[in-house]
Amino acid sequence: MFAPAPVVCLVDDDASVRKSIARFLESSGFKVDAFSEPEAFLGHLTTHSVPVAVLDIWMESMTGMELLAHLCARSPKTRVIFITGHEDHAAEATVRQAGAFAFFIKPFDNKRFLAAVRDAFGRTSPEKEGQTKPESART
Repeated sequence: MFAPAPVVCLVDDDASVRKSIARFLESSGFKVDAFSEPEAFLGHLTTHSVPVAVLDIWMESMTGMELLAHLCARSPKTRVIFITGHEDHAAEATVRQAGAFAFFIKPFDNKRFLAAVRDAFGRTSPEKEGQTKPESART
């Protein structure tokens, strides 16, 4: 009997980015619940456990930082990986201080991103891979 695929929640208001990342994660063995609006994701969070979330940092209706605050209050064990299309050291420092697991600038290296997602699930350990916890990834 097969174990169910780990579920990653993806929140990004850019449809092409959402589709691309979802396809990549699904092809790597994950199930993806994708959301175009942070509010829809928060609704999902009321009835589902969310072990790992990938959040865009700059969205129209709510920033990823605001969404992280909701997650910290409602689901403190959720590991959050941020993605953004804009280099923003202040935002990166803020979300890291608030507990973000990793931070990537689009376009990012798929191998590093996938390693961060797997590590967030605890499927690989930094010691085994000879790496440290995922840091900022820039390409």
